[in-house]
Amino acid sequence: MAMNHIRSLRSIIITKEAVGVVGRRTFAAGGGKAKKGSKGCGASDAPKASTFSEEVKSTTVVGANILKDGIDPKVLPHSECPDWLWHLPDKHPALSELRRKNIETLPYEDLKRFVQLDNRARIKENNSLGANN
Repeated sequence: MAMNHIRSLRSIIITKEAVGVVGRRTFAAGGGKAKKGSKGCGASDAPKASTFSEEVKSTTVVGANILKDGIDPKVLPHSECPDWLWHLPDKHPALSELRRKNIETLPYEDLKRFVQLDNRARIKENNSLGANN
């Protein structure tokens, strides 16, 4: 059965003209003019000015609502926010920094991170060695 497909493919002759037609880039008809109500790109796709007032923007987290019937949450003062929120931007130490430290004195979280990063580095090194052969 496979031989029949190969024979039928061999019988197809592709001319240079046919290849040229396939390789050409074509554009949508209409000359680039977007019609009213069309879904195409055009000047109507430009970002629209916000309809929210400055007061609403400063007191609510606009766009944070994920529920259909919900409302956007209000911005809380710093004293009412949880403590973990202020530690989110803290950077984790890099592998080179963890290698310079004494492993026996590392806290559990840093030790766990060191093992993960070290394993990842060894796997990448072994993969690159295998790819070169």
